[in-house]
Amino acid sequence: MENKEIRMWEVMPAVALRGLTIFPRMIIHFDLSRQKSIIAVEQAMMQEQKLFVVTQRDSSVEAPGKEELYRVGTVAAIKQVSKLPGGLVRVLVEGISRGKLMELESLSLNLPEDEFLQAHVQTIEEAPVREMLEEIPIEEEAMLRQIKDMVAQYSLLHPKIGKGLSSQTDRSNQLPQLLDQLAVNMPLSYDKKQMILESLDLEDRYEEMVRILAKEIEVGKLKNKLSEVVKGKVEENQKEFLLREQLKFIRKELGEDGEASEIEQFEAAVEKLEATEEVKEKIKKEIQRFKKLSSHSSEYAVERGVIETLLDLPWDKIGEDNLDLEAAEEQLNRDHYGLEQVKERILEFLAVRALLGKGSSSILCLVGPPGTGKTSIARSVAEALNKKYVRICLGGVRDEAEIRGHRRTYVGAMPGRIAQGLRHAGVKNPLMLLDEIDKVSNDYKGDTFSALLEVLDSEQNSHFRDHYVEIPIDLSQVFFICTANTTNTIPRPLLDRMEVIEVTSYTSNEKFHIAKKHLVEKQLKANGMKEGQLIFSDGAIKDIIRFYTREAGVRTLERTIGSVCRKAAREILKEQDQTISIGSGNLGKYLGKKKYTQDKINKKNEVGIVRGLAWTSVGGDTLQIEVNMMPGKGKIELTGQLGDVMKESAHTAVSYVRSISKEYEVEPKIFTENDFHIHIPQGAVPKDGPSAGITMATALLSAVIGHKVRADVAMTGEVTLRGRVLPIGGLKEKILAAKVAGVKTVLVPKENRKDVEEITKEIKSGLEIIFVEHMKEVLEHALVKG
Repeated sequence: MENKEIRMWEVMPAVALRGLTIFPRMIIHFDLSRQKSIIAVEQAMMQEQKLFVVTQRDSSVEAPGKEELYRVGTVAAIKQVSKLPGGLVRVLVEGISRGKLMELESLSLNLPEDEFLQAHVQTIEEAPVREMLEEIPIEEEAMLRQIKDMVAQYSLLHPKIGKGLSSQTDRSNQLPQLLDQLAVNMPLSYDKKQMILESLDLEDRYEEMVRILAKEIEVGKLKNKLSEVVKGKVEENQKEFLLREQLKFIRKELGEDGEASEIEQFEAAVEKLEATEEVKEKIKKEIQRFKKLSSHSSEYAVERGVIETLLDLPWDKIGEDNLDLEAAEEQLNRDHYGLEQVKERILEFLAVRALLGKGSSSILCLVGPPGTGKTSIARSVAEALNKKYVRICLGGVRDEAEIRGHRRTYVGAMPGRIAQGLRHAGVKNPLMLLDEIDKVSNDYKGDTFSALLEVLDSEQNSHFRDHYVEIPIDLSQVFFICTANTTNTIPRPLLDRMEVIEVTSYTSNEKFHIAKKHLVEKQLKANGMKEGQLIFSDGAIKDIIRFYTREAGVRTLERTIGSVCRKAAREILKEQDQTISIGSGNLGKYLGKKKYTQDKINKKNEVGIVRGLAWTSVGGDTLQIEVNMMPGKGKIELTGQLGDVMKESAHTAVSYVRSISKEYEVEPKIFTENDFHIHIPQGAVPKDGPSAGITMATALLSAVIGHKVRADVAMTGEVTLRGRVLPIGGLKEKILAAKVAGVKTVLVPKENRKDVEEITKEIKSGLEIIFVEHMKEVLEHALVKG
């Protein structure tokens, strides 16, 4: 029963397909990555746009020859070619007819890499489609009906795939096309599809498809049978579950409740609990309520969680504190360099505890720049006092329930962080660190700061109520330590309940000692260095501090030391048993060029240029204020990204200078016939505050009278219209910045004398600090005489 017509050989470009078989009348796109295949498509496009596509026997072969290809493929017409990223080409083709591969040759255009496959193909055309139903032979009609019946059976067993196949089969009355369509749309492997393609005789093709369908139907029946078995087992498990539930009910009726053991455990735990009778009674009521609940009730798991939480809380369980002041002081000094105020306050707490014989609620708030050791000192304090340590990070917390807990009526309710912290600590007198308290935020769910008022009030926190626990919790013996970078965002009522200790920026000498005693050793250990493999000289550590970091704390310093350790580790791996010494000379090899330069004083005295002192979040800095006078109409120009307070301070300085101009024989018209431009360099950095008042006033007067200002003098202080010098803040950081810049004399408001006295001698050594209370004293020390 032949329905094919064999033509003469045709020569056309060929593409070898991997894992894909294309049939006549099939429209499909595929991606090409091999250069041979891409060039073959290009050649076909330049000719008749006909391409011979044939499947590889083994998909892993990169350069297949005739032996690696199947003998029958498809002659296809190229409909579209598009380029994709990564050198891929996507080709859309339509199968025309089957074709026999007779010869295969590899042609080259110009270069060897321009090779492509060219095939000699014997095309085999299908018999034409019959228009009239009567023209179909009886034998072919029988085959068609048999195939449709089998497809219907297949569809019942494979409903997801069969639905589409059934609709296609019902519409088709042409057996050759139907067999090809089934081969295309059924989820068959490419080798089975190839068998259909290679069946050139219609009867052979029919028999092959009947074999495939029969096998798929058998597989489907077996699959359904297995599903029934699995379903039966599941039903059996459900039956077992129901029986077990009935057994529980029978035991309950007989007084042998299955949950009795759990309830007994709860009741035994209540008796052993270190708590007041009032607390025990309330827990017993919860247990009685739990007894009445069905295990299928939604409240069952909630009530069990509540009881477990209540039993885990340390109601009257107290941890034993270390009262040895000397040992505690030794531990604090060993773990942290500096932070004298914090250490002193901790030792005071210990002394009071030793005298009273009981603890009291202490609430400290450590405020300072990032990286100054606020969080780590809290852990050291816990170790020194032998207290359980609990850290609660409040950064970004905006829900009041995070502090007070959720009410039990909510799904997924849980205790607040304070109650959970006590539960984890296991004692009622732990050290609880409330980290980043300044970064708490509020929203429609409540005011988190207000919830903290009760926690941090020593008069109220002995009866703190958590919404989930619903029994007053005693927080009076908890040692609270809070940390913050600033007090500006903390509400005044909350700040009033805490003892604020300012943790100031580290000096260069403090950073050096911290790095030498702690950071170097920590990073050597973290990077797998053995003793003696890597040595940091004192000069190298000082240069890292001076030229590669600029911060108030030591976090960047630690990371920089770690960077040196990692680079040294590579060298040690290359050359075993070597010792690397890091000094000032070879530091650039590991860290590159210097990131920062020290801001030094000017080499010579100049008119209208005065060095001021500023406080920043990463320490102190020096600001060089410049004033120029030029012909104009008395306009005051302020540049350098100055804030409103600083602008007002500049106008105050101008008014003061104008008021004293007669004393310096300055004609009033100078201020109306000239413009004044006040500029503070580093224009990208915002600046604000009143502390540059006396600096701007000195620079203005210097520009007006033409007298030079001493280059080795720096100053800070707010100025009034009458010339009084008012106190400012951040003096320690400012004086340290002046010392680093090489300043010899620093002019400071007289009212800041107490702040200067608190500054260590290390910072003040080599500096002449002069206290001033009026601009006349400032000008006397700043202007060059003569």
